[in-house]
Amino acid sequence: MNTSNTFALKGNICYSLDQTHLAVMERSYLVCEDGLCAGVYQELPERFQEIPCSDTGDSLIIPGLTDLHLHAPQYSFRGMNMDLELLDWLNTVTFPEEARYADLDYAKRAYRIFAEDLKKSPTTRACIFGTLHVEATELLMDLIEETGVKAYIGKVNMDRNGPGSLQEESAEASAKATLRWLSETSGKYRNVKPILTPRFIPSCSDELMRELSSIQKTFHLPLQSHLSENPGETAWVQELCPDSAFYGDAYDRFGLFGGENCPTIMAHCVYSSEQEIALMKKRGVYVAHCPQSNTNLSSGIAPVRQFLEEGLSVGLGTDIAGGHSLSMLRAIADAVQVSKLRWRLTDPSRKALTFAEAFYMATMGGGSFFGKTGSFLNGFAFDALILDDRRFPHPQELTVRERLERLVYLEDGHCLTGKYIAGRKIF
Repeated sequence: MNTSNTFALKGNICYSLDQTHLAVMERSYLVCEDGLCAGVYQELPERFQEIPCSDTGDSLIIPGLTDLHLHAPQYSFRGMNMDLELLDWLNTVTFPEEARYADLDYAKRAYRIFAEDLKKSPTTRACIFGTLHVEATELLMDLIEETGVKAYIGKVNMDRNGPGSLQEESAEASAKATLRWLSETSGKYRNVKPILTPRFIPSCSDELMRELSSIQKTFHLPLQSHLSENPGETAWVQELCPDSAFYGDAYDRFGLFGGENCPTIMAHCVYSSEQEIALMKKRGVYVAHCPQSNTNLSSGIAPVRQFLEEGLSVGLGTDIAGGHSLSMLRAIADAVQVSKLRWRLTDPSRKALTFAEAFYMATMGGGSFFGKTGSFLNGFAFDALILDDRRFPHPQELTVRERLERLVYLEDGHCLTGKYIAGRKIF
C-alpha cells in the first residue's frame, strides 16, 4: 500500500451503481488507495484503521462530474447573445471571438480565467474544444494541466465556410498544423491528452476529413465533434454531402465515427434519425447531451430516453458558451427538466428522465469515456466532491438523497468545499 496516496473521507456518500440505482451511505467511510476507490464502509476495515481520515461532518460526498463537451474560447461571452439560433450565433458571435485567439496575449488572459473557474467547478474531467490556433491550444493545455483536472483538449480543424480570420487555408495546412501540435505536446502532460476536433461537417472539406482520418489511424486518437444539433445545420450537411445517407454517415465514411480504434463523442444529436442512432450504437459513439445549450440556441430537445433504451453511452455537457453555466450540477437539473418537456410536448410514449438517471449521466455515463471513472465502485478512479448544503436550511429533517437532489437544483456555486481527482486533493 502506498500510504502517501491512501486515505479515507467520512461523510454522507452518494454514488451510482448503474444507470438507475443510486447508492446512499450515511456517515460512512470512502477509502482511496493509490488513487483508486477501495470501498465504501460503515466502519473502516482493520487494514485501513491507521490511514489518515478526514471527517467532512454532515457534508455530501459524490463522485466527480465529467463535462463531455465544452468550448474553452467561448467562455468569455457566456450568457450573451442568447437570442440567436446556432448558425447565426456562430457567424456573428462565435467565429469573431475565436479569431481573437491568434493573439497569444489575449488567449492568455481569457484562458486563465477559464482554467481558474474550471478548477473551482464541480468538473473533474472534461472534453474541451480549443481553437484552430496551435500556440493558443498548447497554452490552454498548459493551463488545464496546472489545475489538476483530467481533460482531452483539441485543436479545432476547419478549412471551409468560416470567415477569413478563422479558417485554415487548406486541408493540407490544417493537417500540417495538427501534426505540429501533436508533436509539440507529445509526452508533455500528466493530466491532459489530445483529441482530434473537426469542428463539424460544414467546416471540414472531404479533403480535410481524409487527412484527419490518416492522422487518427496513425496516432489512434479519440475524436470529438458535433452532430444533428439544429434543423438548418442538418439540412446544410445534406447539401454539402449529398452522397451521405445522414449526418453521421458524413463522418463514418472517413472512419471518424466511433469503432474499436476511434473513441468518439458527438455533441447534441437532437435530430438524429433512426438510421443515425443505429449506427451510433453499432460504432459505440458517445452522446454528449447539452440541455442548456439546446435550449438557449433554440435547437430542440434530444431524445435521451430513446438513447438510453437503445443502449447508447450518454453523458452531459455544458457546451459553453451555447450553455451559460459551467456547473455540471446545473446540467443534471437541466437534463431532467428538458426531458419532462419532451415527454409532455413531443413524445408521451417515452417517460422523462429520473434524477438518478441524470446523475448517472453526469458521473458514470460521461466518465466512462475516461475509463473506470464516475463512481465509488472498487477500482474506479478516486474522483470525489465534497458538498456542504448548510446554506440551504430546511424546517424538517431530510434524507441524504433528498438533500442531494435539492442541492443539485439549488446549487449556487458556493457548496463545493473539496475536490479530489485520481486521489489528488485539488482543494
